[in-house]
Amino acid sequence: MIAMLGSAALVALVTLAVGLALAYLLRLLPTVRLQLAGLAFLAVLLPLGAVLLSGWVMFHMGEDVKILAVTAASALTAVIAALVLARSIVGSIERVRDASVQMARGDLEAHAPAGGPQEIAELAGSFNEMGANLRSLFDTRRELVAWASHDLRTPLANMKAMLEALEDGLGEPEEYVPVLREQVDALTLLVDDLFELARIDAGALTLEMHRLPVAPVVSSSLRSIEAEARSRHVQLDASVGADITAHFAPDKLERVLMNLLTNALRHTPSDGAVAVLVEPHPNEVRVAVEDTGDGLDAEARERMFERFWRGDQSRSSRGAGLGLAIARGLVEAHGGRIWAENREGGGARVCFTIPLR
Repeated sequence: MIAMLGSAALVALVTLAVGLALAYLLRLLPTVRLQLAGLAFLAVLLPLGAVLLSGWVMFHMGEDVKILAVTAASALTAVIAALVLARSIVGSIERVRDASVQMARGDLEAHAPAGGPQEIAELAGSFNEMGANLRSLFDTRRELVAWASHDLRTPLANMKAMLEALEDGLGEPEEYVPVLREQVDALTLLVDDLFELARIDAGALTLEMHRLPVAPVVSSSLRSIEAEARSRHVQLDASVGADITAHFAPDKLERVLMNLLTNALRHTPSDGAVAVLVEPHPNEVRVAVEDTGDGLDAEARERMFERFWRGDQSRSSRGAGLGLAIARGLVEAHGGRIWAENREGGGARVCFTIPLR
């Protein structure tokens, strides 16, 4: 009895050692298909060998050929089933691989089938989402190049025409120099905006954050557009408590407010109003810029923070369409949120938050 137990223990230890060694060797196989096939053979043949070895040691199995035949047939069936399953799994992986090869060759429309086991289906879904993001990125880049080229070409063409007129004696310097300066200022503003966006995208934006009151920044921003608002008969209002403070970079917050106020003033008719409302909340301060214009349609609410997007193409000369995109980047760099909505009674409201900490 003791000898039989010892033999059984020896067979178990030998089986465990062989199984671990073969499992390690399976990892060296070059493809998933071979690894799965090897695992199938190992899972069936190793127990079968242990059973046969134990039977031979304990019972010598001289006349148990039927047991051996049944066992071998069962093992073969299990191996075939495992190979069929392995083929199905590898087929799903290969379909994702084929789609990735197409995308690597420049086909951004490549799509991976979402079928197969849950893990592979999730992998295909992630791959397809990555492809959609890449397509969106390339579309944005093409749009950026197209709009930037347009907005740079127009003032450059005007400047070239005025310089040629001066060279040919068809105009006086005092007539064209102020206009040339305006065109240079417009180009400088556009280049500064593009540079600011590039810094935001690269994560290279430096924010000197301080715990400060919000009211002085709001007052400074309103003073900057006061002259234009007066000339257009637009009333400016503000509602902000002197004790409301937040954690922000004052120059960047003023840039956000200036961009939002400029946009609101542009879409507010004469005798309208633009207002800045600041409300404290438990973990953040909410700032809203409201106007009494025509409000926002569905497309504007969805796309107004995109670069170079203009709701009214007839106003293409009024700014490059980068102000709201920069505002969003600066707000998000502070850890806040920004969104747009229609206000009750007409007009639009753009809100953003800045954290208290």
